[in-house]
Amino acid sequence: MKELFGTDGIRGRAEVFPLDGKTVAVIGRSLAGQFGRRLQRPPKFVIGRDTRESGESIERAFCAGAAAGGAECVSAGVITTPGVAFLTCTEGFDAGIVISASHNPFYDNGIKVFLPSGKKIEDSIERETESDIYGSVDDPGLAESPAEVIVADNFVEDYISHLTNAVDGLTAHGIKMVLDCANGAASSIAPRVFGRLGAEVIAIHNEPDGRNINENCGSLHLEQLRSAVLEHGADLGVAFDGDADRALFIDETGAIVDGDATLWAMAQYLKSHGRLANGKVVATVMSNIGLELAMSSIGVELLRAPVGDKYVLQKLLETDSEVGGEQSGHVIFPRHSLVGDGIMTALFMLRAMIEKGVSLSHMADGFVRYPQILVNIKVGEKPPFESVPAIANAASAVEAELGGEGRLLLRYSGTENLARVMIEGRDQDKVEEQASRIAKVIRASIGVDE
Repeated sequence: MKELFGTDGIRGRAEVFPLDGKTVAVIGRSLAGQFGRRLQRPPKFVIGRDTRESGESIERAFCAGAAAGGAECVSAGVITTPGVAFLTCTEGFDAGIVISASHNPFYDNGIKVFLPSGKKIEDSIERETESDIYGSVDDPGLAESPAEVIVADNFVEDYISHLTNAVDGLTAHGIKMVLDCANGAASSIAPRVFGRLGAEVIAIHNEPDGRNINENCGSLHLEQLRSAVLEHGADLGVAFDGDADRALFIDETGAIVDGDATLWAMAQYLKSHGRLANGKVVATVMSNIGLELAMSSIGVELLRAPVGDKYVLQKLLETDSEVGGEQSGHVIFPRHSLVGDGIMTALFMLRAMIEKGVSLSHMADGFVRYPQILVNIKVGEKPPFESVPAIANAASAVEAELGGEGRLLLRYSGTENLARVMIEGRDQDKVEEQASRIAKVIRASIGVDE
């Protein structure tokens, strides 16, 4: 069983185990050794990071360890997660290393690894890496002196060209858009992409200082984006997270267009272009029941995967589907990339708007969202919910009350010590009361003081 790798690689407090310099070096050495043995040659890694102040030191430590293990590392510098995945494939690397903690605060960081296919590394590699980490506790081993990092200056430009080529021929003249770059990896990239298409771009939160990534901005904090869209009379606003693998939207009226609404808009667009041949779209167990009903109304089946982009991707590949994603705005178009790409999602939404000739507020027409409440509770342990009688009884009572006209979902976060209670039904006040009731039981049973 893995202890350090979650659903999105290793993530935690920077400079604290397992993201201290020595352990990061061990990770680099372990991955170099494993890939080298599989390939029977020295492996080549491309590495990229977001704008956190800890990113460069983690990158140097990883490269030092990888070099000790016989690997060559080339850095793309500050670049989005999907940018690293793109370069891994197109530039002939054996793996892509992303140093980012996505939407987390600046003091966190993380490491995730992509294969040239765009898939994340398999569990067996993660388990062996963990074994090497724990086996190196008494190893004076790797010097923590930083390795020289080779930086490829053209990689970011190559990625920008890849994005604009994905919507080849699209002209966005006359479109005014606000981009909230979360002071993260999209800060210098996203404005250039949409500017090249002719859009009038107003960029906010695009001046990273190492500590302001995701700070009251980006996809978790849409208030300032909404204000900017209304203030400037923009056609739309786009909010990215720290590593720009997701995008949420604000329409011209100031309303939020989340991942569910994005899936609905993309499903309609793809279907109208004959590109939804199997009649399926992949979402997660968190997606609103209203999305399922809307998809059914146009003859599309909504498939539900567990929460996490790796599970969405798995279901997409299993069913040969064209699009899938999460409410968070993490959307995958497997014909273009096996990794969610917030900038690409925004490009495709913009193209659909322009071709259809409607405002963003009308792209969600036909999707009626059921009231939904999500409550997070800090927990000290993660036992199966059904194994805790008080929680199981509270859940059973709520499910009986819903009577088939709503959904209850209990799950743990894959990256944090959180229990999540999600309920949706016809009445907002009722689902809020039900979620509060279950949250109280979870807090009393396995919760920790906040």
